[in-house]
Amino acid sequence: MTQRVPAIPAPGPLEEYLQQFDDLFSKLNQREAVRRYLEGLLLPMERNKTLTGLANTEPIVGAQHASAQKLQWFLSESSWDPTRVNEQRLELLMESSVTAPTAQGALVIDETGDRKWGEQTAHVGRQYLGSIGKVENGVVSVHSLWADEQRYYPIEVEPYTPARWFVKGEADPKFRTKPRIALELVQRAVQAGVPFRAVVADSFYGENLGFIEGLEQLELGYVLALRPSHAWWHPQGELGSVEEVARSQFWQPEATGAWQKITRSFRDGHQEDWWALEAAAGPYGPAKAQRLVIVTTDPLTLPELTTWYLVTNLPAPEQEQARKHSLPAASLTEVVRLYGLRVWVEQSYKQVKHSLGWAQYQVRSDLAIRRHWQLVCCAFSFCWWACDQEDGWELDQASQPTPEELDHPGAAQGEKKMRSRSIVPPLGDLARGVAASAGVVGAMDHAAALLASVVHQAPTSPAAGAA
Repeated sequence: MTQRVPAIPAPGPLEEYLQQFDDLFSKLNQREAVRRYLEGLLLPMERNKTLTGLANTEPIVGAQHASAQKLQWFLSESSWDPTRVNEQRLELLMESSVTAPTAQGALVIDETGDRKWGEQTAHVGRQYLGSIGKVENGVVSVHSLWADEQRYYPIEVEPYTPARWFVKGEADPKFRTKPRIALELVQRAVQAGVPFRAVVADSFYGENLGFIEGLEQLELGYVLALRPSHAWWHPQGELGSVEEVARSQFWQPEATGAWQKITRSFRDGHQEDWWALEAAAGPYGPAKAQRLVIVTTDPLTLPELTTWYLVTNLPAPEQEQARKHSLPAASLTEVVRLYGLRVWVEQSYKQVKHSLGWAQYQVRSDLAIRRHWQLVCCAFSFCWWACDQEDGWELDQASQPTPEELDHPGAAQGEKKMRSRSIVPPLGDLARGVAASAGVVGAMDHAAALLASVVHQAPTSPAAGAA
């Protein structure tokens, strides 16, 4: 059997990581290209992550240079399967002592959209784009992530294709809504053996009956957000929305009524008192199939940015049905903890993707876009893998974000504003123990800094209590 010609190695631990993917790339030029691609993605975010930026052909020759053409061919024309690459990436994550998922984590569902011009790029259409906070022409993708208090990483991503791409529009059998795509991602996570305590998502999914029914058919726990205006049929004069329920409950500092104090602990050591209410109204109640949990920093004013209205099917511990339920019971503290893990999405995930060039692809086909996304996921997962190999990187606690940043990232500033703010702390403080390569200056240090910023911005510490 002919021995494979080795590819020009990537710098530092990146080469060892990519060697575990080599069997998925049958040709030497593919193995060379994947190394050059990830090297470019891991360079500091000030560098352009387009094909010409990754190939280092700017600003003179540009896309016509042979190096850029090779990367273009690698994404668009070569024969490798991005699904198998993702399976291998997840296998490495699940085998690692640092990243192996546990049943105490959450499967977070979210979507993100990025502006793209023209009409020929696959999945493009005029739709709401979270990255800019308005309706524009762009591409939207739905994501599943595994997260706990210490770490998170993407499981899968699937593009949303607007109705204009189908002959019969939304009536076409091939058309899929975002909640339908999300439910498929949940099913695939279960099939892949990813353990989690509950599915967590925002109100877009929490108010979609098809998504909720799908989770219940799968017998999975969930903690989903509701809008303050979420209502149900009710007789005149009775409470009919979740916000009305919250405002009807008496609270004073010296007499808290039905509100229970929840102490949330954060990674920087500070703690905050939040308040949680187990509500019984309409179709919700601790003894019913769905519970309504309202969480806020101030029960008197219910501030919009720090008040959560949550629906969950995790049974209440004090109910007799909890002992007969297929899902383990969850206290108010546990429900708050699980939904708090969704903060990863707003706080770090979208910003890290921006640092790795998530939306900077210069290809149009569905397959090429999927390949680019999977390589970005590999670049991010490499940071965790390298941490495991190096027995962990030392993190400068002085670089921790402020309590305000930990608390309300995205919510207070808006996703659009967050995009322009770098989350990568100074390299000198964070990238210890990983030497930079002369071949690709800064790639390894930047990987360390990315991971350090991710760990520093963990939503909460594992410890939480209820008073």
